[in-house]
Amino acid sequence: MKTKTAIATLAIVLGVSGHSFAADLVFTSWGGTTQDVQKSAWADKFAAEESVNVVQDGPTDYGKIKAMVEAQGTTWDVVDVEGDYAIQAGEQGLLEKLDFSVIDKASLDPRFVTDYSVGSFYYSFVIGCNKDAVAACPASWAELFDTAKFPGKRTFYKWSAPGVIEAALLADGVPADKLYPLDLDRAFKKLDTIKADIVWWSGGAQSQQLLASAEAPFGSFWNGRLTALAATGVNVETSWAQNITAADALVVPKGAKNKDAAMKFIAYASSPEGQAEMAAGTGYAPTNLKAPALMDPALAKTLPDQQTASQVNADMAYWATHRDEIGERWYAWQSK
Repeated sequence: MKTKTAIATLAIVLGVSGHSFAADLVFTSWGGTTQDVQKSAWADKFAAEESVNVVQDGPTDYGKIKAMVEAQGTTWDVVDVEGDYAIQAGEQGLLEKLDFSVIDKASLDPRFVTDYSVGSFYYSFVIGCNKDAVAACPASWAELFDTAKFPGKRTFYKWSAPGVIEAALLADGVPADKLYPLDLDRAFKKLDTIKADIVWWSGGAQSQQLLASAEAPFGSFWNGRLTALAATGVNVETSWAQNITAADALVVPKGAKNKDAAMKFIAYASSPEGQAEMAAGTGYAPTNLKAPALMDPALAKTLPDQQTASQVNADMAYWATHRDEIGERWYAWQSK
């Protein structure tokens, strides 16, 4: 009896009562409301099913991933990254190949699947406007760049990534099917016409604050942030005209200590059920093609995968190849 009591006590101390012990699995993402939903929709449920403690970390940092891998000291197991980075990092040897005997990719949107990544969610850059702050709202990229018809500040994503370059070219009349290769000279010339009126947002929460306060009463936003802002009572108008899609991806950094558990976590997160709950909580589109059937039809109709009439798909492979050179020019232009 004493022996059994001692073993039980030790099990409680180790946190393994009734289950075999498993090391913590570290999931890293961007923080904010999106990671909150990733935790509730994926991490908490996966932890309960697999008896694995899922630790949240963040924000995602590409420099840190590179440093950890090169130092052979990887501490992150699954990371939410931008889609173009996932392609580039895989090519650079910074990621583990995914195990598709564990991860079922049969129903995953093939646009967001590589040897090293699967889609976490996908979103659209759309035009958002605080209707209570202006007389009229821009409904196209051309109108968002028209400071005569729509005077005042406008807001755009600060970082070098798919979205703003494409919007500038579309505003300047480039047909959607002729965007690539990106004409950077033309894009920056167009951006110069509104540069003095741009307020940059570096994260989703900041973009919402800028719109709600009317510091920037219109601009380019992640669609899910506008959905969430409208739910708080802000009078938001969203234009889906030529909405520009991009995606986040789930990856496993090279040398991850819990690689097997990481593959199971990604399998859960990319399942129809995991993707349906993630989409319902964020307003971003699921990357599993079976997920919409599990969702409230009224909600499913509001997501980017239903806004395809004039939708523009950002070319993740192009961005992966040219990510560094575009970034160098982008930040040089911003600093002028």
